[in-house]
Amino acid sequence: MMAALRTGIPSAGIFLGPLAWLINTQLNYALVPWICAHQVRLVPVVSVAAALVSLVGGLLSWRAFRLSPITPPSDSTGAGRPHRFTALAGMAIAALFTAVIVLQGVAGLMFHGCER
Repeated sequence: MMAALRTGIPSAGIFLGPLAWLINTQLNYALVPWICAHQVRLVPVVSVAAALVSLVGGLLSWRAFRLSPITPPSDSTGAGRPHRFTALAGMAIAALFTAVIVLQGVAGLMFHGCER
């Protein structure tokens, strides 16, 4: 486990970015009745936590990208494993979903959720 955190996981951003956005969106919708009743703005707090999760996925993908060789060794079939491409896609997806999560958090600063 610690070795994977040190060397990175190429697909971490592909999975953690969308997962963080999914959880962020669902929590924001689920918390609306409580937010309206108590007048506490939790959407930005939840968004910061979800953005950090998405950034961790991007960081793990970046570590895998940085440490993977440019020309990967071939397996027995002659086809290499596309770790660099997967890691690059993971970084891009994590950045995209982090931006979406941050924008949802900014919207939570402007709207309190009780508008009708």
